[in-house]
Amino acid sequence: MENRDKPAATERLWGARFKALPSDALKALSRSEPSFFRLVPYDLAGSRAHAGELKRAGILDADELQALLREIDAVESGFKSGAIQPVAADEDVHTFLERILTERLGALGGKLRAGRSRNDQAANDLRLYLRDRARVITGQALELQKALVAQAREHLGTIASGFTHLQPAQPVLFAQQLMAHAQAIDRNLGRLADWDRRAARSPLGAAALAGSAICRNPELSAAELGYDAACENSIDAVAARDHVAEFLFATCMLAVELSRLAEETVLWSSAQFRWVELDDGYCTGSSIMPQKKNPDIAELTRGKAGRLIGNLVTMLSAIKSLPLSYNRDLAEDKAASFDTIDTLALVLPAMAGMIATMKVNVERVRRDATSGFTLATEVADWLALNGIPFSEAHEITGALVKFCEAHDIGLEDVTAQHLADVDTRLKPAILERLSLEAAIAARTGYGGTAPERVAEQLERFDARIAAHTNWASEYRGPQC
Repeated sequence: MENRDKPAATERLWGARFKALPSDALKALSRSEPSFFRLVPYDLAGSRAHAGELKRAGILDADELQALLREIDAVESGFKSGAIQPVAADEDVHTFLERILTERLGALGGKLRAGRSRNDQAANDLRLYLRDRARVITGQALELQKALVAQAREHLGTIASGFTHLQPAQPVLFAQQLMAHAQAIDRNLGRLADWDRRAARSPLGAAALAGSAICRNPELSAAELGYDAACENSIDAVAARDHVAEFLFATCMLAVELSRLAEETVLWSSAQFRWVELDDGYCTGSSIMPQKKNPDIAELTRGKAGRLIGNLVTMLSAIKSLPLSYNRDLAEDKAASFDTIDTLALVLPAMAGMIATMKVNVERVRRDATSGFTLATEVADWLALNGIPFSEAHEITGALVKFCEAHDIGLEDVTAQHLADVDTRLKPAILERLSLEAAIAARTGYGGTAPERVAEQLERFDARIAAHTNWASEYRGPQC
């Protein structure tokens, strides 16, 4: 039988009006998961800023402020070294840190709670953490970007088959295929940077929901923590979690693109394709089939994308239909965010290494580039450029493909006589277009697969990598 007769207020930040202790079931459900204590450095950063607010409010004098700041630094150092750790009675990060500060500083440690609530503390801690992790994720993704760019530069002359519906469609540079993935990842990094612009608002000073009667200069603590400004509405400051959902969307989209790259890597490395050879250090084998070399990194990445999609759905479901302002449902923000961030921390370096070390079988890739009559569009385009309505050009080209199938030859093998046998409008000049080089060279429009266009794309992309690198490195908030 549990003893719930005597409250023990020192174990928690609430309970003065309660006549009994919380049940074991409540404590088990209410206590933060162990992973949540990763927010300790960010809570301490917020406490430093809050202590400055208490000094401005006259609650702390100069000596008390300095004593608090010294002890906050000592607690942070102790936590990072493992010398200070939460115990079972610590309900959450905030309870843990107030307990430590009060044990060390007595009544002075208890003064720090004035003018703030766990509501604005929790909102602030996660915002700071997400803004910091957005830069870390960007740095990890940039390593994958650099791997894709390096492979693309190496294969500016490698011609491959591009696909639609997973069927051979038209020749493209393999560099263009790689850069398609790089461009998609780049947009997701842009989404993170754009998200950060909206997330750069401090909730400190909102207290429980109505704002603080003590801390009346939240814009000062916001600036100290690297925010652009304070939140404009105190209720919204503690109730909003759309910034968490948006962060999870941006990272989810990144994971989905990683999954697409992973799927193509699985195909390219298969015995049926044999376009690439993956480095042994980034593959596994079979416990029963000695010959197997499995692209596990790509497969694990593909699978984990579903996990990140689930985290986004979890957060959207948690905030749906919640009344203002704060509700404990919002505690789901941390589990969803932490799992997403931890998953990407595993996936991104592995994918970067796999792409950086893979070897492309240039001869095999080129040999497959004409498979499936990928040069057919060249015929139709030539006819259209020579005055034949495209609807007719399409039919004529289809008849030529049918002829080739019947004679078991490719379009690159047809002769002037073959053309004449199919349709008199098929002139010998078409033969100059029926080569991989000619098909590639013809796509000279902006963004096309012509070698000079892809080379220009790579040069522009270097600037994008530099811009993301600068964005990450110029962050002024806590980095823990």
